[in-house]
Amino acid sequence: MTDFSALLQPDRGQPARDIHVVHPDRFATWLATQPVRVRTAIAANKVTGRAGNRAVLPGEAAEDWSMLLVCDEPLDSPWRIASLGDGLPEGTYRLAGNGAIGAAGLGWLLAQHRFTRYRKAEPAAPRVLLTADVAGIEEIVRLAAATARVRDLVDTGASDLGPAELEAEVDTLAAQHGATVTVTRGDALATGYPMIHAVGQAAAKDRAPRLIELEWGDPSQPRLALVGKGVCFDSGGLDIKPSSGMRLMKKDMGGAAHALALAALVMEARLKVRLHLLIPAVENAIAGNAFRPGDVLPTRKGLTVENTNTDAEGRLILGDALTKAVEGAPDLLIDFATLTGAARVALGPDLPATFVQDEALAAELLAAGQAVRDPLWRLPLWDGYDDMLKSDVADMVNAPDGGFAGAITAALFLRRFVPGHVPWAHLDTFAWRPSARPGRPRGGDACGLRATWALVKQRFG
Repeated sequence: MTDFSALLQPDRGQPARDIHVVHPDRFATWLATQPVRVRTAIAANKVTGRAGNRAVLPGEAAEDWSMLLVCDEPLDSPWRIASLGDGLPEGTYRLAGNGAIGAAGLGWLLAQHRFTRYRKAEPAAPRVLLTADVAGIEEIVRLAAATARVRDLVDTGASDLGPAELEAEVDTLAAQHGATVTVTRGDALATGYPMIHAVGQAAAKDRAPRLIELEWGDPSQPRLALVGKGVCFDSGGLDIKPSSGMRLMKKDMGGAAHALALAALVMEARLKVRLHLLIPAVENAIAGNAFRPGDVLPTRKGLTVENTNTDAEGRLILGDALTKAVEGAPDLLIDFATLTGAARVALGPDLPATFVQDEALAAELLAAGQAVRDPLWRLPLWDGYDDMLKSDVADMVNAPDGGFAGAITAALFLRRFVPGHVPWAHLDTFAWRPSARPGRPRGGDACGLRATWALVKQRFG
């Protein structure tokens, strides 16, 4: 893991090169105040003041250069200077002016993170940013580490990250914070968590399904339950995906990665909560004992589910995990899942589809996402579509025919396992960035993590 704490340091007047961040609307005014040598360099570099323009600004001596970035990102954007985080020479920098970086430090740090598990790491060229916001350094470093945790887990190939390895990640986190881990594995799931067992039973023995639970904190404090979908690879089961659909299915444990990262943030900040992390971890594989279309599955809650599609397996394992979470009477329950392609069709990769039963909680969560520029988009738990889950032979189906409102019907399925009085939010997050942006490389990404962390801090901090 990148040592983010070394890349963001308090500004105590040590030598550093200035970074001038200028909005396009103020570029002409800024330029008029600069000495002739700077105006000459700007003209020579054909800098027009458009967003994205950059130039090296000469100082009085040749070695005293500074950097200009023309940027239209708002002051509170995490990505304001991210394009410089991996584009400047090794060295120490500060923002010109008052030296306050705010949220921009996050993008600076994440721009320097690399996933190097499968290739030789390039020589490090650390770019250190100094900040006058000394009190905010620890929080920014934590957020960068949590985001990198999600990215690294999602980017890891399924051959190296199965249910057992996901369990090991939880064990490592628990050891760091004195938490307790309980794991129910293999055939032991058949009675207590039958849907998790059914989905994962066709995997090889060393990739057996399991429910991983971590508990931490004072039992007398409010209870926070986090649930993450941990499908470590999804072949689609007997309703097998085409090769194009399987290409990115190493990322189908992205919900578990988000829940794990949020749990780490909670424990690192020592929030006054009783934390309950639940990760149902499976591989949806194909073998002679794979669950089948038409099978009627029992559930931990006592309902029965007619399985109409083995590729709609994520909601099945979440149903049993949510039931267990609810048994603890949580004061707040959040689940993360790379659940439906329908959510991506509707909202694209940037906006997690967000479903909330309680209006006050919904408003609080959406506002938190806006405040930290990690936006969520609420979709309705539309009662009018609940009939789509009807089955002729069981209490419900897992995937309605017709293909309508896929993200909504998946959320309605999960709602069957969460009583209305439980404060619950469901994030259908993509956990993947298909194209690179400054500070956000192509690959695994955390979408909704900072928003939910802001909510949790607000409630329990």
